[in-house]
Amino acid sequence: MDTTRPTARASRRPWRAAAAALAAGVVLLSAGCSGDKSPSWQNGSQGNGGNAPSPTPTQSTVAVTAPAPDAKDVVAITDIKYDSEDPANTSVQVKDADGGEVKGDLDKDAKVFHPAKALNYGTTYTVTVTGTAREGKSGATTASFTTMAKPSKQVRVSSFLGDGQVVGVGMPLIVRFGRSVPEKYRDEVEKRMTVNATPQQEGTWHWISPTEIHYRPKTYWKPYSKVSYQVQLAGVPMGDGWYGRSDLGVDLKIGRSFVMTVENKSKSMTVRQDGKVINTIPVSLGKPSTPSSSGTMVVMEKKEHTVFDTMAELGPEKGYRTDIDFAQRITWSGQFIHAAKWSEGVQGKTNVSHGCVNVSEKMAKWLFDRTMMGDPVTVSGTESKLKNGNGWTDWNMSWDQYKQGSALS
Repeated sequence: MDTTRPTARASRRPWRAAAAALAAGVVLLSAGCSGDKSPSWQNGSQGNGGNAPSPTPTQSTVAVTAPAPDAKDVVAITDIKYDSEDPANTSVQVKDADGGEVKGDLDKDAKVFHPAKALNYGTTYTVTVTGTAREGKSGATTASFTTMAKPSKQVRVSSFLGDGQVVGVGMPLIVRFGRSVPEKYRDEVEKRMTVNATPQQEGTWHWISPTEIHYRPKTYWKPYSKVSYQVQLAGVPMGDGWYGRSDLGVDLKIGRSFVMTVENKSKSMTVRQDGKVINTIPVSLGKPSTPSSSGTMVVMEKKEHTVFDTMAELGPEKGYRTDIDFAQRITWSGQFIHAAKWSEGVQGKTNVSHGCVNVSEKMAKWLFDRTMMGDPVTVSGTESKLKNGNGWTDWNMSWDQYKQGSALS
């Protein structure tokens, strides 16, 4: 029994070896016949050691071009720009981190989405652009960006006029800045200031100074117009690391047309309401040593009773301190339309004032009861010309001159 067991074991070993060799041959044959479908072979040469290559990203017919994907510190007033092979059938959706949709206007010709207002500071937004899929390309893409942190240096923006006011046909719209706006930033500031009038009227902004900008139409406002203006400067760069603080909007009304024309030659004022002459008033203008200014001004403020005090300016010999009734300021330098009892005897004949338009007590009250801020006053024929900037002198310039004051001209 013991002598036969070793013989039996020895007879099995060659069979096992043959089976192993046969199995190996099958594996090698299989590998050699697998062709290009094997992940370990590419065109007859071994590739990445058996690891599959990264899949090629799916191409799309649309793309977000600005802000760049995953961009940081993006200004809050950024526009969203994109590319599309089918712009007419492309939509853009912008959402904040909470999924809230950003409202705005889509310009399909320019391929730009304009947010309706500044985006929130320090917030991540996701842009989804959806177009038309074709030729193996998808029709959608997404990208994200993060806006800048809230800036520490912000410029206050204010409007001289407020909601619901009624003003004269010569009233300029006045916006003021808490800090000078450098010239190279003014065009972007002006682009974000829009005016709408009903009925529609052509007009433009004009920089009075680095801290103040006005708007007027080509001709006087049409009587009884409705005017609204939006100043969207929150987050707008305004130079040296400063940004606009906030947006503002104003809705107002234009009153009846009330236009005063003063002629030195006739020493009279002609008053027209809605184009019709309603009164002619004798006046006394500035004497030769203190002439009234010739030019077009507007009523800037009204005081039923006030005191004119020039003692500090002219000294005790030439200065005066006088009670005045029904005063209407038309220049910063101190020219008014006002009642002057002391000159009633020469009104319509001789100029005796210190530059003001003198009228009688009765006519001064008549005017005062009818005028409003923004009513235009044109004086002509005097020895002195009105200097632009001495009051709201927007109408003292031709339309072509006024347009030159726009940063967009």
